Amino acid sequence: MQTEPKPGTLYIVATPIGNLEDMTFRAVRILQAVDMIAAEDTRHTGRLLQHFQVKTPQISYHEHNSHSRVPELLEYLQYGKAIALVSDAGMPGISDPGYELIKACIDNGITVVPIPGASAVITALSAAGLPTDRFIFDGFLPVKSQQRQKYLESLQGESRTLAFYESPHRLRDTLADLGAILGSDRSLVIARELTKLYEEFWRGTIAEGITHYQDKEPQGEYTLLVAGNPPSKPQLTETELKNELLSMIKQGISRSQASREIAKDTGLSRRYLYQLALTIELSS
Repeated sequence: MQTEPKPGTLYIVATPIGNLEDMTFRAVRILQAVDMIAAEDTRHTGRLLQHFQVKTPQISYHEHNSHSRVPELLEYLQYGKAIALVSDAGMPGISDPGYELIKACIDNGITVVPIPGASAVITALSAAGLPTDRFIFDGFLPVKSQQRQKYLESLQGESRTLAFYESPHRLRDTLADLGAILGSDRSLVIARELTKLYEEFWRGTIAEGITHYQDKEPQGEYTLLVAGNPPSKPQLTETELKNELLSMIKQGISRSQASREIAKDTGLSRRYLYQLALTIELSS
Protein backbone atom coordinates (compact mmCIF):
# COMPACT_ATOMS: atom_id res chain seq x y z
CA MET A 1 0.00 0.00 0.00
CA GLN A 2 1.53 3.29 -1.10
CA THR A 3 0.57 6.55 0.57
CA GLU A 4 1.99 10.03 0.26
CA PRO A 5 3.94 11.42 3.22
CA LYS A 6 1.60 13.05 5.71
CA PRO A 7 2.16 16.74 6.60
CA GLY A 8 3.78 17.38 9.97
CA THR A 9 5.26 13.89 10.17
CA LEU A 10 8.82 12.78 10.93
CA TYR A 11 9.89 9.73 8.95
CA ILE A 12 12.78 7.64 10.32
CA VAL A 13 14.35 6.29 7.14
CA ALA A 14 16.91 3.46 7.17
CA THR A 15 19.68 3.68 4.57
CA PRO A 16 22.18 1.01 3.44
CA ILE A 17 25.09 0.13 5.72
CA GLY A 18 27.29 -0.53 2.70
CA ASN A 19 25.56 -2.17 -0.23
CA LEU A 20 23.29 0.28 -2.07
CA GLU A 21 21.06 -2.59 -3.20
CA ASP A 22 19.79 -2.80 0.39
CA MET A 23 17.89 0.48 -0.05
CA THR A 24 14.15 -0.24 0.00
CA PHE A 25 11.64 0.99 -2.58
CA ARG A 26 9.64 2.58 0.23
CA ALA A 27 12.67 4.46 1.55
CA VAL A 28 13.40 5.94 -1.90
CA ARG A 29 9.77 6.95 -2.37
CA ILE A 30 9.58 8.67 1.01
CA LEU A 31 12.86 10.52 0.46
CA GLN A 32 11.59 11.75 -2.90
CA ALA A 33 8.27 12.93 -1.51
CA VAL A 34 9.06 14.63 1.83
CA ASP A 35 9.71 18.37 2.06
CA MET A 36 13.12 18.03 3.68
CA ILE A 37 15.76 15.46 4.65
CA ALA A 38 17.62 15.87 7.96
CA ALA A 39 20.97 14.17 7.37
CA GLU A 40 23.89 13.36 9.65
CA ASP A 41 26.37 14.25 6.89
CA THR A 42 24.82 16.07 3.94
CA ARG A 43 27.77 15.29 1.66
CA HIS A 44 27.59 11.58 2.40
CA THR A 45 23.81 11.50 2.04
CA GLY A 46 24.07 13.66 -1.06
CA ARG A 47 25.89 10.86 -2.88
CA LEU A 48 23.17 8.40 -1.86
CA LEU A 49 20.43 10.77 -3.03
CA GLN A 50 22.18 11.35 -6.32
CA HIS A 51 22.40 7.59 -6.92
CA PHE A 52 18.64 7.22 -6.45
CA GLN A 53 17.81 10.48 -8.23
CA VAL A 54 16.34 12.10 -5.15
CA LYS A 55 16.33 15.91 -5.34
CA THR A 56 14.78 16.72 -1.96
CA PRO A 57 16.68 19.50 -0.11
CA GLN A 58 18.78 18.54 2.90
CA ILE A 59 19.47 20.10 6.29
CA SER A 60 22.31 18.94 8.53
CA TYR A 61 21.45 17.24 11.82
CA HIS A 62 24.25 15.65 13.85
CA GLU A 63 25.54 15.38 17.42
CA HIS A 64 27.33 18.74 17.29
CA ASN A 65 24.31 20.80 16.23
CA SER A 66 21.39 18.74 17.57
CA HIS A 67 20.79 21.16 20.47
CA SER A 68 20.00 24.03 18.11
CA ARG A 69 18.54 21.95 15.26
CA VAL A 70 15.82 20.18 17.26
CA PRO A 71 13.75 23.34 17.91
CA GLU A 72 14.20 24.38 14.25
CA LEU A 73 13.04 21.00 12.91
CA LEU A 74 10.14 20.93 15.37
CA GLU A 75 9.00 24.30 14.03
CA TYR A 76 9.08 23.02 10.44
CA LEU A 77 7.05 19.97 11.47
CA GLN A 78 4.53 22.05 13.40
CA TYR A 79 4.05 24.18 10.27
CA GLY A 80 3.06 21.01 8.41
CA LYS A 81 6.31 20.02 6.73
CA ALA A 82 7.09 16.33 6.27
CA ILE A 83 10.70 15.54 7.20
CA ALA A 84 12.80 12.40 6.72
CA LEU A 85 15.58 11.72 9.22
CA VAL A 86 18.56 9.70 7.93
CA SER A 87 21.93 8.74 9.39
CA ASP A 88 25.13 7.98 7.50
CA ALA A 89 24.26 4.28 7.51
CA GLY A 90 21.58 2.05 8.95
CA MET A 91 18.60 2.92 11.13
CA PRO A 92 18.51 6.47 12.57
CA GLY A 93 18.22 6.66 16.34
CA ILE A 94 20.42 3.60 16.90
CA SER A 95 23.69 4.85 18.44
CA ASP A 96 23.27 8.33 16.93
CA PRO A 97 21.68 11.66 17.95
CA GLY A 98 18.43 10.87 16.13
CA TYR A 99 17.00 9.86 19.50
CA GLU A 100 16.87 13.49 20.67
CA LEU A 101 14.76 14.62 17.72
CA ILE A 102 12.51 11.56 17.89
CA LYS A 103 11.88 12.07 21.62
CA ALA A 104 11.18 15.79 21.10
CA CYS A 105 8.65 14.98 18.38
CA ILE A 106 6.87 12.46 20.59
CA ASP A 107 6.82 14.95 23.50
CA ASN A 108 5.23 17.56 21.19
CA GLY A 109 2.59 15.28 19.74
CA ILE A 110 4.22 14.96 16.32
CA THR A 111 3.70 11.67 14.48
CA VAL A 112 6.85 9.56 14.01
CA VAL A 113 6.82 6.87 11.29
CA PRO A 114 9.66 4.33 10.94
CA ILE A 115 10.77 3.18 7.48
CA PRO A 116 12.75 0.04 8.40
CA GLY A 117 15.82 -1.30 6.66
CA ALA A 118 19.41 -2.31 7.22
CA SER A 119 20.94 -2.31 10.71
CA ALA A 120 24.51 -3.41 11.40
CA VAL A 121 23.80 -5.07 14.74
CA ILE A 122 20.85 -7.12 13.43
CA THR A 123 22.79 -8.03 10.28
CA ALA A 124 25.73 -9.25 12.38
CA LEU A 125 23.54 -11.20 14.80
CA SER A 126 21.67 -12.96 12.00
CA ALA A 127 24.85 -14.65 10.73
CA ALA A 128 26.89 -14.88 13.94
CA GLY A 129 25.90 -18.34 15.07
CA LEU A 130 25.37 -17.16 18.67
CA PRO A 131 22.01 -17.29 20.48
CA THR A 132 19.73 -14.52 19.19
CA ASP A 133 16.51 -15.23 21.08
CA ARG A 134 17.75 -12.83 23.76
CA PHE A 135 20.56 -10.31 23.34
CA ILE A 136 21.83 -6.94 24.59
CA PHE A 137 23.02 -4.18 22.26
CA ASP A 138 25.35 -1.74 24.02
CA GLY A 139 26.48 0.45 21.14
CA PHE A 140 29.99 1.82 21.57
CA LEU A 141 31.76 1.00 24.84
CA PRO A 142 33.48 3.80 26.82
CA VAL A 143 36.61 5.14 25.12
CA LYS A 144 38.93 5.05 28.14
CA SER A 145 40.11 1.62 29.24
CA GLN A 146 39.43 2.11 32.95
CA GLN A 147 35.84 3.19 32.32
CA ARG A 148 35.40 0.42 29.73
CA GLN A 149 36.60 -2.24 32.17
CA LYS A 150 34.31 -0.94 34.91
CA TYR A 151 31.35 -1.06 32.55
CA LEU A 152 32.21 -4.57 31.37
CA GLU A 153 32.31 -5.72 34.99
CA SER A 154 28.59 -4.91 35.19
CA LEU A 155 28.01 -7.36 32.31
CA GLN A 156 30.03 -10.30 33.68
CA GLY A 157 27.01 -12.30 34.80
CA GLU A 158 24.84 -11.43 31.80
CA SER A 159 23.58 -14.62 30.12
CA ARG A 160 22.32 -12.93 26.96
CA THR A 161 24.48 -12.45 23.85
CA LEU A 162 26.33 -9.13 24.02
CA ALA A 163 26.63 -6.86 20.96
CA PHE A 164 28.89 -3.82 20.60
CA TYR A 165 30.13 -1.46 17.90
CA GLU A 166 33.83 -0.62 17.78
CA SER A 167 36.16 1.51 15.68
CA PRO A 168 39.35 0.03 14.16
CA HIS A 169 41.77 2.11 16.25
CA ARG A 170 40.24 0.88 19.54
CA LEU A 171 39.59 -2.74 18.54
CA ARG A 172 42.74 -4.26 20.07
CA ASP A 173 42.31 -2.45 23.40
CA THR A 174 38.66 -3.44 23.59
CA LEU A 175 39.43 -7.09 22.85
CA ALA A 176 42.06 -7.05 25.62
CA ASP A 177 39.53 -5.63 28.08
CA LEU A 178 36.88 -8.15 27.02
CA GLY A 179 39.32 -10.95 27.75
CA ALA A 180 40.45 -9.51 31.07
CA ILE A 181 36.94 -8.84 32.40
CA LEU A 182 34.61 -11.36 30.73
CA GLY A 183 37.11 -14.20 30.38
CA SER A 184 39.31 -15.11 27.44
CA ASP A 185 37.48 -18.37 26.70
CA ARG A 186 34.17 -16.70 25.80
CA SER A 187 32.97 -17.26 22.24
CA LEU A 188 33.43 -14.18 20.07
CA VAL A 189 32.26 -13.16 16.60
CA ILE A 190 33.86 -10.16 14.90
CA ALA A 191 31.79 -8.84 11.99
CA ARG A 192 33.59 -6.40 9.71
CA GLU A 193 32.53 -4.24 6.75
CA LEU A 194 29.03 -5.71 6.67
CA THR A 195 27.35 -5.88 3.23
CA LYS A 196 30.47 -4.36 1.63
CA LEU A 197 33.01 -5.88 -0.76
CA TYR A 198 35.32 -7.04 2.05
CA GLU A 199 32.62 -8.28 4.43
CA GLU A 200 34.14 -10.68 6.95
CA PHE A 201 32.96 -12.81 9.87
CA TRP A 202 35.67 -14.04 12.21
CA ARG A 203 34.67 -16.63 14.86
CA GLY A 204 36.60 -18.02 17.82
CA THR A 205 37.30 -17.23 21.48
CA ILE A 206 38.23 -13.82 22.82
CA ALA A 207 41.79 -15.08 23.41
CA GLU A 208 42.00 -16.22 19.77
CA GLY A 209 40.60 -12.89 18.63
CA ILE A 210 43.31 -11.03 20.53
CA THR A 211 45.96 -13.21 18.87
CA HIS A 212 44.34 -12.80 15.45
CA TYR A 213 44.63 -9.02 15.61
CA GLN A 214 48.14 -8.88 17.03
CA ASP A 215 49.57 -9.08 13.52
CA LYS A 216 46.49 -8.09 11.50
CA GLU A 217 45.89 -4.35 11.26
CA PRO A 218 42.23 -3.54 12.11
CA GLN A 219 40.44 -1.88 9.20
CA GLY A 220 36.82 -0.90 8.67
CA GLU A 221 33.91 -0.73 11.07
CA TYR A 222 33.35 -3.58 13.53
CA THR A 223 30.43 -5.21 15.29
CA LEU A 224 31.51 -7.44 18.18
CA LEU A 225 29.28 -10.25 19.42
CA VAL A 226 30.18 -12.02 22.65
CA ALA A 227 28.51 -15.13 24.06
CA GLY A 228 26.70 -14.55 27.32
CA ASN A 229 27.75 -16.12 30.60
CA PRO A 230 26.19 -19.62 30.65
CA PRO A 231 23.17 -19.46 33.00
CA SER A 232 24.09 -22.85 34.46
CA LYS A 233 27.06 -21.27 36.21
CA PRO A 234 26.31 -19.90 39.69
CA GLN A 235 25.70 -16.16 39.85
CA LEU A 236 27.14 -14.99 43.17
CA THR A 237 26.96 -11.53 44.68
CA GLU A 238 30.17 -9.67 45.49
CA THR A 239 29.69 -10.47 49.20
CA GLU A 240 29.26 -14.17 48.43
CA LEU A 241 32.36 -14.14 46.23
CA LYS A 242 34.38 -12.52 49.01
CA ASN A 243 33.17 -15.15 51.47
CA GLU A 244 34.20 -17.93 49.07
CA LEU A 245 37.61 -16.34 48.58
CA LEU A 246 38.09 -15.81 52.33
CA SER A 247 37.20 -19.43 53.06
CA MET A 248 39.81 -20.69 50.58
CA ILE A 249 42.48 -18.25 51.75
CA LYS A 250 41.97 -19.39 55.36
CA GLN A 251 42.67 -22.95 54.14
CA GLY A 252 46.12 -21.80 53.03
CA ILE A 253 45.31 -21.29 49.37
CA SER A 254 46.92 -18.20 47.87
CA ARG A 255 44.74 -15.33 46.71
CA SER A 256 45.87 -15.94 43.14
CA GLN A 257 45.02 -19.66 43.19
CA ALA A 258 41.69 -19.03 44.95
CA SER A 259 40.79 -16.51 42.27
CA ARG A 260 41.71 -19.00 39.56
CA GLU A 261 39.59 -21.78 41.08
CA ILE A 262 36.49 -19.61 41.51
CA ALA A 263 36.93 -18.23 38.00
CA LYS A 264 36.68 -21.80 36.66
CA ASP A 265 33.48 -22.45 38.63
CA THR A 266 31.71 -19.18 37.85
CA GLY A 267 33.02 -18.10 34.46
CA LEU A 268 34.02 -14.75 35.96
CA SER A 269 37.31 -13.06 35.13
CA ARG A 270 40.28 -14.25 37.22
CA ARG A 271 41.62 -10.70 37.15
CA TYR A 272 38.38 -9.36 38.63
CA LEU A 273 38.33 -12.03 41.34
CA TYR A 274 41.97 -11.43 42.23
CA GLN A 275 41.32 -7.70 42.63
CA LEU A 276 38.41 -8.65 44.88
CA ALA A 277 40.66 -10.97 46.87
CA LEU A 278 43.12 -8.15 47.48
CA THR A 279 40.39 -6.17 49.28
CA ILE A 280 39.92 -8.96 51.86
CA GLU A 281 41.54 -8.23 55.21
CA LEU A 282 42.56 -11.25 57.27
CA SER A 283 42.18 -11.04 61.03
CA SER A 284 45.28 -12.01 63.00
